[in-house]
Amino acid sequence: MIQEILESNQFIMLVALVLVASIIVTKFSSRLGVPSLVLFIAVGMVVGSDGLGLIYFDNAEMAQLIGVFALIVILFEGGMQTKWRDIKPVIAPSVSMATVGVVLTTSIVAVAAKFILPITWIEAFLVGSIIGSTDAAAVFAALKGKNIRSKLEATLEAESGTNDPMAVFLTISFIQLLTLDEVNLWTMVGSFFWQMGAGLVVGLTIGYIASFSLNRINLDSSGLYPLFALSFAFLAYSASSLIQASGLLAVYVAAVLVGNAELAYRYSILRFHEGFGWMAQILMFIILGLFVFPTEVFQVTVMLDGLMIAGVLILVARPLATFISLIGFNYTSKEKFFLSWAGLRGAVPIVLAIFPMLAGIENSQLIFNVVFFTVLMSALVQGSSITWVADRFKLVSDKLTNPIHSLELISIGKANVEMMEFEVMERNQIVGKKLEEMELPDRALINAIIRDGDVITPYGQTEIQTGDTLYILVSRKNKKELKKLLEAVHPELDGEREEVQAEQPS
Repeated sequence: MIQEILESNQFIMLVALVLVASIIVTKFSSRLGVPSLVLFIAVGMVVGSDGLGLIYFDNAEMAQLIGVFALIVILFEGGMQTKWRDIKPVIAPSVSMATVGVVLTTSIVAVAAKFILPITWIEAFLVGSIIGSTDAAAVFAALKGKNIRSKLEATLEAESGTNDPMAVFLTISFIQLLTLDEVNLWTMVGSFFWQMGAGLVVGLTIGYIASFSLNRINLDSSGLYPLFALSFAFLAYSASSLIQASGLLAVYVAAVLVGNAELAYRYSILRFHEGFGWMAQILMFIILGLFVFPTEVFQVTVMLDGLMIAGVLILVARPLATFISLIGFNYTSKEKFFLSWAGLRGAVPIVLAIFPMLAGIENSQLIFNVVFFTVLMSALVQGSSITWVADRFKLVSDKLTNPIHSLELISIGKANVEMMEFEVMERNQIVGKKLEEMELPDRALINAIIRDGDVITPYGQTEIQTGDTLYILVSRKNKKELKKLLEAVHPELDGEREEVQAEQPS
């Protein structure tokens, strides 16, 4: 009994040390120019059986379960941060890249894999299917804080959030072709449309129910609201899976709907999920790092095969798929090249590479090792150079306005108001106005202004200046009207981003 307690305490200590190390490496990821997911995987490999030997992990079922669990959290967090007004104009090209683009990428990579690896044609198409889609976790992490032009960022986020169903469908279909004696092609095609359509419907339904519930229910603690929101993410996935629909698509659609609704305690919900999303990324990539045996992956033959497939993926398949799937859409050549370069691979291909192992495919270990190395190359080469490519092609733009944060300082149930925080930028229409000239909505009051580190007590003649941080107490029913006032930009600057995009040469 005592020995078991000591062993459990040692395991808890080990988990704590690994978590601390993983969070510390995120501090250095931007300085080193290496995506954090690569460092998380490295931590897993270091403490794994082929490294320090502290943790032995080879359970494919558990790795898949943890991977799916983490992807739900990451997709939900990324979807809630996605602004509908940004992705609405790019829905069509994003869906084209998520369907036509994935099929084209799969096909080109499959041809390369057939001649590079000692596998059959169906196994080659299985390899192409596994690495055919971009990864939401990698894309969200790579774009965060980079201030890439809004149109491009929205396209990449919408594509990565919606292309998983196609990759999962293709992967499962080719596994069925390898393992089943008889497969009905028309049933498989009908299954795809059912997965996409039913997943979309479930996502919209759960998203609406979640938004309505979060605003109507009166919980005893503000800390319960983020958990309540997260429960709908798992509900969306499970409900879709039970009817053989795309659970990941349902999660992303529900998240976008919830994230763009006017929510009570919105700031608390978003901040919780941002932290929990990081936790899920760390857990997922460390587990995947533990699951990998470096002595098998970093063999000369596997690395050469992986390098060749990664080269075809990055330099041929992804660019061709991007340019072809965006024919007829308003993107310049530079924008298309950037979209092709920013199509990162990450956790989704690695998790999908576990599927053949669970199905008992003959060359499943070879497929997993090659896919894993290919993903590492994609993350290292593309992930570390996204900012440089965007700067090179002048695809980075200034923010027109800062986001508005709600500081939920009022006790639940005692007042139906929120404290909002807003940092004024030079493009905001309120710059230069006196408080008495601002048409604030009813039950809205500017309580304090932070200027150059000093607290200013506002009065009627106080003039709003660039760089001011405003703290405004407002009733929830007037919050939307206040946000519209604060986010308004000068008329001559409104639409500036679109004009800059239109002037880019093809």
